[in-house]
Amino acid sequence: MFRRTAPSTKGRSFLHVIKLVSPFVTVVLLQAAIAGFSLEVMSSVRAYVAGEALWSRSQKNAVYFLNLYLHSGDASQFAQYQTSLAVPIGDEFARWALERDPVDVEAARIGFLQGGNHPDDVPGLIWLFRYFKQVSFLKEAISEWAATDPMLLELSVFGEVIRSELKSGPVQDGNRLQLLSSRLSELNTQFTVHAKRFSTVLGEGSRAIKMTLTGVNIVTAMTLILLLIWHTRRLVLQRQAFEDALHAEKERLVWQASHDWLTGLSNRRAFEARLQSELDDTAAGSLGLVLLDLDQFKDVNDSCGHLAGDRLLCQISRLLQQERRPHDLVARLGGDEFGLILPQSTPYDAVDIAERLRRSLELSVFAWDDRCFAVTASIGVACITDGNTTLEDAMRRADAACYRAKENGRNRVQVDNGTTDVVVVTSRHRKAASA
Repeated sequence: MFRRTAPSTKGRSFLHVIKLVSPFVTVVLLQAAIAGFSLEVMSSVRAYVAGEALWSRSQKNAVYFLNLYLHSGDASQFAQYQTSLAVPIGDEFARWALERDPVDVEAARIGFLQGGNHPDDVPGLIWLFRYFKQVSFLKEAISEWAATDPMLLELSVFGEVIRSELKSGPVQDGNRLQLLSSRLSELNTQFTVHAKRFSTVLGEGSRAIKMTLTGVNIVTAMTLILLLIWHTRRLVLQRQAFEDALHAEKERLVWQASHDWLTGLSNRRAFEARLQSELDDTAAGSLGLVLLDLDQFKDVNDSCGHLAGDRLLCQISRLLQQERRPHDLVARLGGDEFGLILPQSTPYDAVDIAERLRRSLELSVFAWDDRCFAVTASIGVACITDGNTTLEDAMRRADAACYRAKENGRNRVQVDNGTTDVVVVTSRHRKAASA
């Protein structure tokens, strides 16, 4: 049995732990995903910024070397022009590959590598273009990038035209040379305008993305903190509720251990503990001990049933509670027997209290199913003034007095004065008689 229960208990504990930490794990994973996404986006944008710088510089170099070649006819300068021109052409080729349907990723990768981009940046360039090309800043940047296609084509054709003219020797016509040189300068200006717009848009987009992603990360972090606070507060409240329930349960068990379940009065155990405490306190003075036994309880039980007997006991307990002083103790000792401890009571006070209880009971009536019962009790009182009296002696004396009250006709108070021969009897009219 225990072998089967232990694994299931461990399993439930593990599932409970998972349930407790799952919100934190979820938020942490979300935070990590957002952070990773942020890094990827920023890295890809940075790659485009770096690629734009290389793209712009290569276009300018292409124009510069082609202009030198126009005036000098040096073949090495034309080769430098072609090398520079290959960079923007490679980027253009990559963009075309990404704009196709379906996207040609391999062609795009080759184009970006030809454009001089670092191999580690190429996947980010492709990813950002494919999935974020409709984002406003990137869409505008791509538009500026695409606007240079006609100029790039013109520059490429322009280079071939110049090379074909220089095959027969340097250009001799000054006006022709001036025209070609002016057109190259115009192309350079147009390239510069679009390159600056491209760079500006990327910069603004980069800053906007940075602020957005930073805000998202802050919100996620705040969510994690609030979740932690809420979860901790819930655990604290649960623990507090558990401790309160445990404390209440302990108090209930303590109360049950010292009280009678039916009447709510102290039980015999609590009664004897209190009596022993009073007997040990020699400085407390005289002590009154009262034992009370109902006279008609058996008649009620036999004629009306135990439920009626229980109701009668509860009625008697309420009456005894009404007559008690704040420091007195009233207890149900068992069955129809009740006890009272009267600290700091002179014999006269103890007898007076007992007589008042007897009168209150005599004047009360118990009704059950249209039947009425007179309620009386035989009461024994022990007046203890000797500090050496034991609990057994005190109980024996009070019990003997109660028994003597029943023998002498019931519904009376019998007092034990501490001697073995004399017992004072208090009748209904509070007259003393010898035993």
